[in-house]
Amino acid sequence: MAGTKETPRQRMIGMMYLVLTALLALQVSNQILQKFVLLNDGLERTSRNYIQKNEFTVTSIESTVESQGNNAKDVPKVGAAKEVRVITSEVFSYLEDLKQELITVSNAKNDQGTYNNSALKNVDVPGNIFNNNKKGFEMQEKLNAYPAQISEVLAKIGIDLTFEPIAKDAKDIDLFKNDPDVRGKNFVNLNFVKSPVGAVMALISQFQNEVLNIESESLSEITKSIGSFYFKADIVEARVAALSNVVAAGTKFEGDMYIASSSSTAAPIMRLDGKAIPVENGFGKIEFTVAPAGQYDDRGLAKRVLKGEIVTNVGGEDKVLPVEYEYYVAQPIIKVTSEVVNQLYADCANDLSIDVPALGNSYAPDFSINNGSIIKGSKPGQVTVIPGNSGKTVIGVSSGGNKIGDVSYDIKPVPAPSIRPYDARGPIDLSTAYPAPGPSSLIIEAIAEANFGRTMARDSNFEVTGGEVILLRNEVPRDKVTITGKNVGIRNLLAAAKSGDNLIVRVTEVTRTNFRGNKIKSNQSEIIRIAIK
Repeated sequence: MAGTKETPRQRMIGMMYLVLTALLALQVSNQILQKFVLLNDGLERTSRNYIQKNEFTVTSIESTVESQGNNAKDVPKVGAAKEVRVITSEVFSYLEDLKQELITVSNAKNDQGTYNNSALKNVDVPGNIFNNNKKGFEMQEKLNAYPAQISEVLAKIGIDLTFEPIAKDAKDIDLFKNDPDVRGKNFVNLNFVKSPVGAVMALISQFQNEVLNIESESLSEITKSIGSFYFKADIVEARVAALSNVVAAGTKFEGDMYIASSSSTAAPIMRLDGKAIPVENGFGKIEFTVAPAGQYDDRGLAKRVLKGEIVTNVGGEDKVLPVEYEYYVAQPIIKVTSEVVNQLYADCANDLSIDVPALGNSYAPDFSINNGSIIKGSKPGQVTVIPGNSGKTVIGVSSGGNKIGDVSYDIKPVPAPSIRPYDARGPIDLSTAYPAPGPSSLIIEAIAEANFGRTMARDSNFEVTGGEVILLRNEVPRDKVTITGKNVGIRNLLAAAKSGDNLIVRVTEVTRTNFRGNKIKSNQSEIIRIAIK
């Protein structure tokens, strides 16, 4: 976000915003809305950690400058830090008021503090508040003015630091700028119009986190600009500040493990689960891929606990400070879309799109299959599944080497085609007798069942390849010819045909050409009578 290289936490904050924004367009279930509430709770917890950390940093800056004798160059930095905190607090409170207005107007929470699922799904209230009442446009203006305000404060004390706008239109976001269906939307339409209350709550909390992150970066730059000093730590506490304590399996957990009294001159050693983690400016950088849980509760969550330690100098000697942090692994939901998603046709190319929305841009799918074979498409999640001949086929879904889950489908046999006779003019009407001596040309077509032909065009090429046509007079066969393809040579039969005779088309074999070009023969018995008048 800043002019310097982004940290992993900043990249995760940006990713969270893009994921939340993209999910606003989905028709969401109660279960997903409940996860939005959990995500919102996690983001609000992160905000509280941010605020506590930033307030401590402001106090630390003031104490540091005082301990160094109130150097004339550093004294204005105390005022700048406090001004940054005041501006941030005003913007944060403004966003919090809007979030509470949304909750109140939509009746999303009852007197007992429980969320109402039907209210969380309401898509009219956000549009009315933020679009019709113009509060979304006001929010965009305030959010985008905030980074400029902070940069102006920093510039007064000689710090050159710029930030990107927070509230962007779709055309300014990489995820949407090339999407013709979305790129024309402004900030308000993209985020609030036709968006459910639960998702908008989480999105506003995300904006609050972005504001606090800019504040944190600014205070860090102010701290680094102060002359070197000896910081006496009389109150020491170990903490973890994470982006969220609700993390989808397959995504990265990111956060800071830090000492509350830490400064840029401190050099603590930090470990997580017994392994050392990198420390930057006194903050441990936590990043790991979250493995799926063995069991999830009825909310689709599994509790995990991070355990670590910080070794730092306190009062002239090294002290080990233990750290514990609870978070929850959210069970990813596998979403499959296809024309034939309920059942797969045997030995056919069934095109599927398999997605795990909770993983967002980190989705790196891989697939396994039982009772069939699978071909990956050109885009992530696109696959062609060729099931076996019967039973069920099970598709295993993984991302980044982590197993997400399985999807299972019944295997449906290919429906038999309809057999229809044609002459040179088109379909033969079997309800009336054909003028003697009969059709000058006879074509026997195998027509795919309508739904199969529509959804499985590459596998629905049928041809009659076996049978015979019999000239029948007074129910006694007079002559016959063999069917070897759709065009049947019946010239000899017509030469002997008379009024009152019948042509009997007896089909015994149909061949289907599948998507690979393979010929698959099947026994299909059907008799058609063409009367001659």
